[in-house]
Amino acid sequence: MRKRPQGRQALTFRRNSPNGKRMVTIKGYIDRISFQNEENGYTVMTVTTESGSETCVGIARGFGVGETVEADGEYVEHSTYGKQLKFSAIRSVVPSDRVSVIRYLGSGAIRGLGEKTAIRIVDRFGEDTLRIMEEEPERLAEIKGISLRKAQEIAAQLLEKRDQRGAMLFLQQYGISRALADKIYEIYGNELYGVIRNNPYRLAEDVPAVGFKRADAIAEKAGIRADSEYRIRCALLYEMGVLAQEGHCYYPGGELCDRVAAMLGLDDALIREQIPPLAIDRKLVIKKSGDEERIYLSAYYRAEEYCAGKLLELLGAFEDEDPEEGDWLEKLQKELGMKLDPLQQEAVRLSATGGVLVLSGGPGTGKTTTINAIISMLEKKNRSFVLAAPTGRAAKRMQEATGFEAQTIHRLLEIGGDSTENGGFRYGRDETEPLDVDCVIIDEMSMVDIHLMRALLAAIPGGCRLIMVGDVDQLPSVGPGQVLKDIMDSGAFPVVRLQHIFRQEGGSHIVEYAHWINQGRQPDLSVKYEDFFFLERDSAEQIHRQIVWMMADYLPKVLDLTLADIQVLTPMRKGLLGVEELNRVLQEHLNPASEDKEEYSYGDTIFREGDKVMQIKNDYQLDWEIEGPSGIVTESGKGVFNGDVGVVRRINHFLKLLKIEFDDRRIVYYPFQQLEELELAYAVTIHKSQGSEYPLVILPVLNGPKMLLSRNLLYTAVTRAKKCVILFGSSRTIQQMIETDHVQHRYTSLRERIAEKARR
Repeated sequence: MRKRPQGRQALTFRRNSPNGKRMVTIKGYIDRISFQNEENGYTVMTVTTESGSETCVGIARGFGVGETVEADGEYVEHSTYGKQLKFSAIRSVVPSDRVSVIRYLGSGAIRGLGEKTAIRIVDRFGEDTLRIMEEEPERLAEIKGISLRKAQEIAAQLLEKRDQRGAMLFLQQYGISRALADKIYEIYGNELYGVIRNNPYRLAEDVPAVGFKRADAIAEKAGIRADSEYRIRCALLYEMGVLAQEGHCYYPGGELCDRVAAMLGLDDALIREQIPPLAIDRKLVIKKSGDEERIYLSAYYRAEEYCAGKLLELLGAFEDEDPEEGDWLEKLQKELGMKLDPLQQEAVRLSATGGVLVLSGGPGTGKTTTINAIISMLEKKNRSFVLAAPTGRAAKRMQEATGFEAQTIHRLLEIGGDSTENGGFRYGRDETEPLDVDCVIIDEMSMVDIHLMRALLAAIPGGCRLIMVGDVDQLPSVGPGQVLKDIMDSGAFPVVRLQHIFRQEGGSHIVEYAHWINQGRQPDLSVKYEDFFFLERDSAEQIHRQIVWMMADYLPKVLDLTLADIQVLTPMRKGLLGVEELNRVLQEHLNPASEDKEEYSYGDTIFREGDKVMQIKNDYQLDWEIEGPSGIVTESGKGVFNGDVGVVRRINHFLKLLKIEFDDRRIVYYPFQQLEELELAYAVTIHKSQGSEYPLVILPVLNGPKMLLSRNLLYTAVTRAKKCVILFGSSRTIQQMIETDHVQHRYTSLRERIAEKARR
């Protein structure tokens, strides 16, 4: 039985609260923290007072087990957990009695101190313990087992904790969560006070979790003027970042100023004044093209310049090989037992005689067959090659189709640490240590953005072939640029666009209808095939029920499919048929709460063991490992990437970790404070599905913003399915999507950069 600490009365009554309940103040030490929301600081904890233990709930950022606190609040009765103190204020107080001091020092809050050592310290110094530890730490060496060096380390920890607590309390008044406050303190230390008071917009540049809007809210509380030059410059960089997320590499200057002026509620003349200083600081680049003023984030301008120059260099550096006697391609086809159509033959010939080739075409047009013929040609010539794709799923498909190892572009380039180039990362392979290979073949090129293209080209040596394969009619990359389209449109490189549709195994309607959609033709949705059918539904609620029934009951029983084989795709994030609501509904029915499943709430998302999840940003520092049958780690590395899908295998509340196993068997442990990188993936956006292929795709389409309901979006969704496509919703909306040949315009200039350099 726990002994009650001795000391003064730990419970006092105070004024009444507005609802008439009596307010109380308790004092004690934090014995246990049962739950803490990293985002908003909401905490459930046990506080041991003189009179017993109290369950306390409320906002408590920055408090840890073993600390002595005072909390003001009122008692409430919870329907499940009983009596609780709901506190409205909590503060740290210096432990004043022997037991509290021992409890604090021995709680693990101070590294290197256990309970026995804490008792010896308190026995020696009594009520003066904490003052001596802070002001005369060398005296701790008087205690048996504590050296002078260890005494200094203990003092440094106490000082650090005091400084950090002060910083947490200071940041709390600006509405900053504990998780974010920790990151800010880690970056700035005690300099954070000056940053917050003078220019909180620095947070948006220095702290990854802070964007302009959050920095602006902090700045408003700090009393920063609305027309501050710091505010305007931060808003300009923020808006350029937003535009980059929309795919733009530059933006017209006038339109940019209008957008930022509207966002800030300021005159656009004030906005324009701050563009030249940002250019002087090399954060923006200003260029003229005719009468148009173009504003670039510097990294995007440099990336386009580099890609244009390196592509032309590869084209010019390749030396034509001596032609073989006779028709070598005819011999190759006979040896392989295949017959290539004229365009496929042209692609193979061009790959043998040129440094750069683009091979494009829709599903079923023979891209894989052509790649296999090119690989065979390279083998016959004893030329080395590597195969890669932007995502793990795409690389896996490439490997299965060719029989040769394929990897992600990131792994091919051997990811390193952070950098100011290439979108914030660096690679082990670049100009200083290029790939030692004769040919690089990249699949799913439509997914490659300008940063990844720059990194890839930097690692390709002169004289090496580069063969880019992709479907230019699919959605462009999630990141900035439209690399494949710009290269094809430049007219500077050989391009073969396959057109003949070969019959798919079993006469699949997926390929046939995909091409119809791409051509603007309407399939007959009233006809239901085993591999492609539509079900008319007129409400989101009906579609929810239908999808749940299909995924939970019908498809697993009738087609022997698992949840991993089925992917729900949707055009949008918001709304009843958006990713967020669909994931909530599907999680509730496909992986409901259970006593034998741990779960953890982060923001608005509940992560539960067994959940299907997706990484939503590139993280080049996350460690991963692959375990063998006996649990021994057989492979390890760094890097988890946007679009990687896995399953929550375990949630450990004690270590505050989520264990995720990804599709390629990589295991990653996510700290709770890093869960903003994950989201549920029972449903994903069509954009996020690029490069992936699923046995069965479910696509709900009822209504939505016109810009999200277009032909190439539907085309991309349908081509993600390998065996079956099921559409739910409105046939009229699907017809409108096919009729809408609208592709969102992206402001990119890679094509122009290539043309300019080619003329020199």
